[in-house]
Amino acid sequence: MSHTLLVTSSPRGTDSLSTRFATEIAEGIQTRSGGPLTVRDLTANPPPHITPAYIQGRITSPEDRTPEQVEAVKVAQDLVDELKLADVMVLGSGMINFGPPSQLKAWFDHVTWPRVTFGYGETGPKGLLTGKKVYLVTAAGGVFSEGAWAPFDFQTNYLLHLLGFIGLTDVEVVRVEGTVLGPDAAKAAVANTETAIKALLAKAA
Repeated sequence: MSHTLLVTSSPRGTDSLSTRFATEIAEGIQTRSGGPLTVRDLTANPPPHITPAYIQGRITSPEDRTPEQVEAVKVAQDLVDELKLADVMVLGSGMINFGPPSQLKAWFDHVTWPRVTFGYGETGPKGLLTGKKVYLVTAAGGVFSEGAWAPFDFQTNYLLHLLGFIGLTDVEVVRVEGTVLGPDAAKAAVANTETAIKALLAKAA
């Protein structure tokens, strides 16, 4: 029985394909594992952008933190604890101006924590959150997995880097793309993603 964490971040609400398919994966995995599912909706409850209170608070001894630092560090600690508890994470991101939504960047700014989720050794940085499976669902109106626009995908590659930096290297990517290239292209993109998820869940069973 595994614990699944679903993190969604698209501001598109019910129109979000990244949220729709990430939720489908998370619920499918939970049904198969019989374990709990925790949902972190970063649009409904966006983490604050990091402030001096957080930057200083996380390197200050707990007994010496100001009230503002205590609160800032608690936000980060809650998010990290949630992530540590999960055996499987499903992360949904819809492209905004070639990158992930700002609330997802803020989430990563909180959970990317020196000596907590990553450290430095003789060979350089080392992620500390190991042994977890991640499903990354990214959505984009254009096609960024290949072709002329591939160099401008600052969403999927960036998120893979951040995940790997904190030790989450077992990542399976599901792309939903080309949805603004006309009705037929949008239908095909959704159908292709549905097929991919069915295969993914069958393999995860």
